[in-house]
Amino acid sequence: MGDRLVSSNVSEEEELIEGSLRPHHLSEYVGQEKIKANLSILLEAARRRNESVDHVLLYGPPGLGKTTLCNIIAAEMGVNLRTTSGPAIEHAGDLASILTSLQPGEILFIDEIHRLARAVEERLYSAMEDFAIDVMIGKGPSARSLRLNLPPFTVVGATTRVGSLTAPLRDRFGAIYRMEYYDQDALQRIVARSARILRVMAQEDGIAEIASRARGTPRIVNRLLKRVRDYAQVRADGVITHEVAKAALDAMEVDEIGLDQTDRNMLMTIIQKFNGGPVGLDTLAASTSEDSETIEDVYEPYLLQLGFIARTPRGRVAMRAAYEHLGLTAPGGEGGQSSWIISSK
Repeated sequence: MGDRLVSSNVSEEEELIEGSLRPHHLSEYVGQEKIKANLSILLEAARRRNESVDHVLLYGPPGLGKTTLCNIIAAEMGVNLRTTSGPAIEHAGDLASILTSLQPGEILFIDEIHRLARAVEERLYSAMEDFAIDVMIGKGPSARSLRLNLPPFTVVGATTRVGSLTAPLRDRFGAIYRMEYYDQDALQRIVARSARILRVMAQEDGIAEIASRARGTPRIVNRLLKRVRDYAQVRADGVITHEVAKAALDAMEVDEIGLDQTDRNMLMTIIQKFNGGPVGLDTLAASTSEDSETIEDVYEPYLLQLGFIARTPRGRVAMRAAYEHLGLTAPGGEGGQSSWIISSK
């Protein structure tokens, strides 16, 4: 799964390279215009009052810039950023150690905040609301609770599953922003900016071709740019033209709307093996040798956005648009019970 070119997940190696492509100020950030406008007001108000920023929750599919926005918040406020993740904070003591080491105004970024342990999450409530944390000293009958005051700080939480957050935790964030998929124009500007940083010569039509296959995701568009750059240097004269970009991406089996072989295999499984559906998630996972959580979190969101599949109470169904994209003739309904046939077009 991590080897997929159009995967939204990022490897440790890529994290280092991606860091050089990330904007460091809000003015450099491309896309998410509504969030940028609201966030700029939030940051400016906090600066004028000389206060820490209110707690911020960012949610949406992976690869849309949640971590980048958190880095920008810290840079704009001129404070340090501490980074951790929900699974990394295993015990309440781990959280206490992190919180007590924070300096006034610092940003604590918690990635995958929906995966915090319940005991840890409950300790975080008072820390976010009252800037205090209760610590137990001693054991047994002699144990007593000690309240430690914390300097004002900001929690920035990031999650791909906002519905998995408990209501008490969600309510403690003063600003909640939903990250949207990027449009073609924003992705083209991101490619052009990244190409300048990487010192790659790219023509406008080549940039447009890369952006059109990036599934609306900046992380994917930067990954595609780097792979097309390699192809251009080895098979062409180093300049990314429309023809070079198309040839490179076709060779990597990323089609004109960003689907790769894994996506097409999943669609074909629903259509061929299950007559278009409906098919249950666990059955689909077993048939494609994928984890059900991976299908739900990684593959499905983009296919749902395209209208290629639908979730029904009985399972997943392939829609007419999926048949048309794969060159198949859809049965009489929108997906379903009839057998599939190859289109004569």
